[in-house]
Formats: sequence, structure tokens, C-alpha cells
Amino acid sequence: MKKNLLPILAAWVYATISCAQGIDGSWHGNLDFGGQKLGIVFHFGTDQNGKPSGTMDVPQQGAMNMPVNLSLLTQDSISLHLPAIGMSYSGKLVQDKIRGVFTQNGVSFPMNLEPGNIDKPNRPQEPLPPFDYQTEEVSFTNHQANAVFSGTLTYPTGYSPEKHVPVVLMITGSGPQDRNEEVFGHKPLLVIADYLAKNGIASLRYDDRGVGQSTGNRTECTSKDYAEDAASGLQWLKESGKFGKIGVLGHSEGGMIAFMLAAEGKADFAVSLAGPGIKGDTLLAEQQNAALRLHGLPANQTAQRVRDETKAQPENIWLNYFINYDPAPTIARITIPVMALNGSNDMQVIPYTNLNAIQELLKKKNKKNLFKEYPGLNHLFQHCQTNNSLDYYTIEETCSEEVLRDIADWINQL
Repeated sequence: MKKNLLPILAAWVYATISCAQGIDGSWHGNLDFGGQKLGIVFHFGTDQNGKPSGTMDVPQQGAMNMPVNLSLLTQDSISLHLPAIGMSYSGKLVQDKIRGVFTQNGVSFPMNLEPGNIDKPNRPQEPLPPFDYQTEEVSFTNHQANAVFSGTLTYPTGYSPEKHVPVVLMITGSGPQDRNEEVFGHKPLLVIADYLAKNGIASLRYDDRGVGQSTGNRTECTSKDYAEDAASGLQWLKESGKFGKIGVLGHSEGGMIAFMLAAEGKADFAVSLAGPGIKGDTLLAEQQNAALRLHGLPANQTAQRVRDETKAQPENIWLNYFINYDPAPTIARITIPVMALNGSNDMQVIPYTNLNAIQELLKKKNKKNLFKEYPGLNHLFQHCQTNNSLDYYTIEETCSEEVLRDIADWINQL
């Protein structure tokens, strides 16, 4: 369920670097192709061994700190490449700009670089201190995995233990994510935690296994392993004795994990934000077909083709688990209240199949269940047009106010 990157960022490799001292710091420029502009940032410096090194960022695609192979770095010239994707860049410093050429697979584009980073995108919903509520840095342990998780416990405004306020454990989407689920310059879980705190609801969000301040090994992990991590967080909240109802709130793969925990009776309620309701191979085929249609290409991907392509790639245990996992039997076992949401412009978890499947499985299980599709929202629940539904970076909104309000109202009415 990770965002599909353009071919330029399909892969990258670590490589040794041999070059002289020269240009350093951050340099940014725009790659202009077909009327579209893609901002790229290079960072040049030295590694822990004192050798020159470089990395590349493409913020619009959520790709950060990609190591590049520097073949030349002098006082006025640079040459770098990423062999795995046939990409290279060469340039020469002229006055205060590097004037150069970006090449991929034999196709070249002029691209000039200027000193400094790309300006930080405007994120008006991102909360900034001082807050009118309290936060606390906490940790909990998954003993079976020998992993310690670092997180932020956010108390609601006017909190006191006697009020027995509800609390939600937040679970990120797929891939290594920090506690805010930071992606494309957005911090969705931070924004949700802030809104909930202002509406009487506590929350615990945490760095994923092996990310940020959390420990543990991600190698050979699957969604089931991450569900066990989240279960440890739920247990910690229960043992704290500070709250009333304890629920889970997950986005994308996190929504699937929320269903797993709900089916096992480990939470009092569950909120799924664009969580899958169909088998993984089918979901990935639908996701790829949506992207193909968006670019005017034939939507001819199938679940079997997804499986065949996966077999042809190096083994990926997480992906193998995901394409074989069918959430339907798990969802059918859930009896606690469930809130399942999707955006109509979601190109990664298609609402027509996923939300409908979830609703069909749960429609008679609990009177407090709520299923809702929001017109014009994408996978991050941002307002968008269909043609820019995957352009998460340039959209300033992090999460629709209507979605935030509905989540808070539903939890408070339980």
C-alpha cells in the first residue's frame, strides 16, 4: 500500500564513493519534464569515516536520504549516478549555481541547482506548541520480539483520571514510519492526536519497530508481527489505569491491523482509516489499475499477475504475507464497535470494493458501527481532484476537518 513512485525513484543502491573534497551542503533544483516539475535536493558532505558522501531527496514523492554514487566532486564540478535506475547528473558551478544535466535511461533534461534546501511546504493543520493539553513521553515493550517502543501519550484538555476519558492507540500505514506517520511533509497522526485532545480523547502514538527511538528488528516481519507490537501498546494502556474505553485507530495497513486486534477482543472499539477489506493481491491489482487509469493507460493488471511479478522479485516476506492475507474472515469475527472510513478518490484502497466489503461483513454485528465514504478525499483524507489524488505533497491540507470531527464525535458517543 505504499505510494507508487515514478520510475525515477523505483530503486536505488548503496555505493562506494571516491572523489576529492569540493562542493558541499544542500543544493536544490526542479526537474521539468512534460510540463511537470519535480523538486530534487542533493546533500553533499562527509560520512562517519570522513569520506565525501551524498544523498538525494525528492520530497514530492516522500523519498528522502537516498544514497548516491559520487564519481566526481571538485571545487566546481560534480558527477553522480544511481546505477540501479540508470540515472545520472553532471554539472559545473558557474557563479552561484550548478548548471547541469539530469539523465535517465538515455533521456536528458537540463536541471540547474541552487544552494539550500527546498522551502518547507505549508502545513496549516500541524500543531505547534505551546499546547493547551499535556503530553508525556512513554515506552512499552513487546517482550516476545525483544522490542521497546517509544511513543507520545497525549492527554486531552482538562484531563483527570476520574473522568475515565477514552484513549486510542494509533497505528501507522505500511513501511517504516515514525509516531506521526510523517509522509510527504505531512504528520497525519500528530494532527489527529491534536484534534482528539481538544475534544476530550487521549491517544498514544509510537515509532514503529526499528524506527526513530523504538528498537527491534524489522527483518522478516509481517503485518502479524506489527499487530503484536500494537497489542503490547494496548496492554500498556490497560495497565496504566488512566483511561476509560481503549480503542485502536489505524491508517491503511494500520487499519488492517486494527481489525486484527478488534477480532481478538483486545480493544473496546476500532477506527479504520482506509483499511483494506479485500485480499492483498486483489487490492494491489486494483491500486495499480487506478494509477494506470489516472495516467491514461490500459488498466490490465490482475491479481495473478501481481503474484507472478512478486515471485520474479527478490523474496519479500512482508509482501508475500500481504498478498496472501484475506482480511474478510478476521473482520467477520469482530463484535466491538467499528468506524470504517474511505475517501472516494482513494487510489490505494479503493472504497467501492474495500469499504463495501467491510460494511457487508459488519453491518449486523454492532448497532454503533459507522461506515462512511467521503466525496473528493484521497488516501490521506485530503480534499483533491481525481487527477491529483496521488499528489499528497503539494496539497496543504493534512486531514479533512470533517473526518477529524466525525472521528471525535463517534468515539465520544460510544
